[in-house]
Amino acid sequence: MRKLSLVAVLVLPFLIGGSLHAQQFDVAFGLGTLTAPSASSASGNHAPVSLTGGAYPVVSADLLLKRQFGVSGELAWRGSQNLYGGFQPYRPLFYDINGIYAPKLGKHAAAEVMAGIGWESLRFYQPFTTCGAISCTDFVSSNHFMGHIGGGLRYYFLGHFFVRPEAHLYLVHNNEEFSSPRATRFGISLGYTFAPGF
Repeated sequence: MRKLSLVAVLVLPFLIGGSLHAQQFDVAFGLGTLTAPSASSASGNHAPVSLTGGAYPVVSADLLLKRQFGVSGELAWRGSQNLYGGFQPYRPLFYDINGIYAPKLGKHAAAEVMAGIGWESLRFYQPFTTCGAISCTDFVSSNHFMGHIGGGLRYYFLGHFFVRPEAHLYLVHNNEEFSSPRATRFGISLGYTFAPGF
C-alpha cells in the first residue's frame, strides 16, 4: 500500500489538473474473480499452486483526454487471504496503468479497450510484526512486473451512472510462485462519469 500511496501522491495532481481540460473522467468500484491455469507436470519450473479463485474487489479510474483516448489505472486485490501450499497465508494484489480507448456505442453505451503495465504484489503473512523506520508490517512481499490487457462494456442506466462487465488478462513476469505466468480476472463494476455536456 505504501507504493500505491506514493503513486497516488505523484499522479493525482496531474489527473486533477488534466481533468479540467479533459473530455471525461470516470471512477468505478467492482467485484470479480480470478482464473489461472491449474498446476500440472507440463507447467515447467512453476510451483504447483494456482491463482484461481477468490473474490477480487477492484477500484479503477480513467481520464479521457482526446477523441476517447486517455489513461487509466486499476487496483485489484483478493478480498480474503488464501493458503499457499496449504499452510502459508497470502494475498495477491494487481496494480496497472494503461492507455485506454473508450468509444461511444450510442447514447447509453461505450466500449473500453486498454493495455498497459503494472505489477503483481504477493503478500505472504507472518505470525509476527516487523517494524522499520516508517511503519510496521506482518507480511513479506514478492513483487513481479506484468503486462495487462483488458476491456469492458459500459451501460449507462441512470444519467452518469454505469454498470460495466469486464475481463482482464495479466501476464506476469517470473511468476515462479504459481503454476502459470497468466491469470484472467472477470468481473463487473459500478461507476460514474464526470464529463461536461455528457
